[in-house]
Amino acid sequence: MALLITETFYSLMGESSFAGQPGFFIRLSGCNLRCRYCDTTYAYEGGAERSVPSLVAAAQAHEARLVLVTGGEPLLQAESLKLMSALAEAGLTVLLETNGSLPIAPVDPRVHRIVDIKCPSSGMAEHNYLDNLNYLNANDEIKLVVSDRGDFDWALELLRPWQPWERLPVLFSPVFGVLAPKELAAWILESRLPVRLNLQLHKYIWGPEVRGV
Repeated sequence: MALLITETFYSLMGESSFAGQPGFFIRLSGCNLRCRYCDTTYAYEGGAERSVPSLVAAAQAHEARLVLVTGGEPLLQAESLKLMSALAEAGLTVLLETNGSLPIAPVDPRVHRIVDIKCPSSGMAEHNYLDNLNYLNANDEIKLVVSDRGDFDWALELLRPWQPWERLPVLFSPVFGVLAPKELAAWILESRLPVRLNLQLHKYIWGPEVRGV
């Protein structure tokens, strides 16, 4: 079966602990959430059909051995599981960006799963599949996009029972153009927790409206 793909491109990783590294991006079409601050609304619908072998070949065509499977929401397409396994089998370091609303347990354990947890300002917090927190390991990461102090405090209270920052990266990202990074940096320092500030490097380098970089 084919996958619906919005775009593929070669660029620098803009987020996560892999930020700044060159890699190949595979953006799948379709998303089950509608976050208020979404910057990839163009991936909600449409896309072109691509086979798993053609996508693996495209990723292997670049010297970088890093590939990001993102969306939309990749896990909406069952074939994405085969894609990620095939990419890992090809010797690539595979990252998955998922919106956190679907189970991550079926994902190949060789994949680095970057799980978004939606804060209240997104309008989608009720869709968080929190059981995912029980399946995360040291290869995975949690990302939280925050608009204000309310989001930040809510996120810390939500995560405290799991203490995920003791075993994996927990990344806080300010909504671009809404929350100043220095404000979020101050809150992180005040919390005294080993969480990280996560800026969207691609927006600072190329601007927030540019696609495919």
